[in-house]
Amino acid sequence: MIVVVPTLAAPPVLADCLASLKRQSFRDFEVVVVDNSGCGAVRSCGWEEWFRLIENRTNLGYGAAVNQGFRASRAPFLAALNDDAVAAPGWLEALVEAIERRPDAGMCASRVMLAGTGTLDSAGMLLAADGSSKQRGHGRPPEEYSREEEVLFASGSAALYRRAMLEEIGLFDEDFLLYCEDTDLGLRARWAGWTCLYVPEAVVEHHYSHTAGRASPLKAFYVERNRLFVVAKNFPARALWKVPFSTLARYFWHLVLMARGYGRAAEFRRQGSSAWELVRIVVAAHRELWGARRRLAIQRRGIRRKRRIPAREFCRLMRAHAIGLREVAAL
Repeated sequence: MIVVVPTLAAPPVLADCLASLKRQSFRDFEVVVVDNSGCGAVRSCGWEEWFRLIENRTNLGYGAAVNQGFRASRAPFLAALNDDAVAAPGWLEALVEAIERRPDAGMCASRVMLAGTGTLDSAGMLLAADGSSKQRGHGRPPEEYSREEEVLFASGSAALYRRAMLEEIGLFDEDFLLYCEDTDLGLRARWAGWTCLYVPEAVVEHHYSHTAGRASPLKAFYVERNRLFVVAKNFPARALWKVPFSTLARYFWHLVLMARGYGRAAEFRRQGSSAWELVRIVVAAHRELWGARRRLAIQRRGIRRKRRIPAREFCRLMRAHAIGLREVAAL
């Protein structure tokens, strides 16, 4: 068992994260910290190195960091944990027990709590018709999501992955850099016939969007661009025709909610960015999609070669774990 913790700025959040891993009831695991700061931020803290440290000269992104940790081990299970997440003592034990009971499960999702609020960050993930992915149960009381059950895929902020699944479908797509890499990996796994379990006993507290901010231009760009990449790689042909119309509907709801002073677009404005900056981000994201079209087409064909379920079953999964476009704009 290996736990990979990517980080950009070590203290103080990383210290709390690592301390929580020392308190785990499950003991048969190794921790790998991947320092993406480019300046040796973790080593400069002078901590006792009871964990393995990988240092990168530049920020390679979340997915690449997790991949480095995976390649550094032969463990049968890989846990990914954000550096701003604090795991409850039974977190790993609950995940391992759940995945060992279900040989068809390639992933497990944690009960991720919004730190200091008593409400959920995520209980697995949902998918919108335009390729946007959002946290299931975000902002809701955890008691509403107290049952172990199948979900579409796991939030990469605190997830467990089976090595056999990763070796079959491939690791995180490193071109995503930030955001939606867990969506892409989860959908590729579903195409290959793997399932995902939500494990409510596996609890972590998460400081939401600590790295890039809740509604920063950086986050807005990567979320929009990577949403397009997810669609191009993973959506079946019968769902592709709906994407432009669904995208326009989401943009409409962003505008409506922004005019009313709430929703993600309104938060973007309150943090000092203009509505025209959103337009620029959307144009830039579509430009990158066009530039990556050949690579994405090759990846799409590779996913289809490995698929074990028909397109109609994939569409059924999309419908069963869907989120509305208005709700996407509001979160």
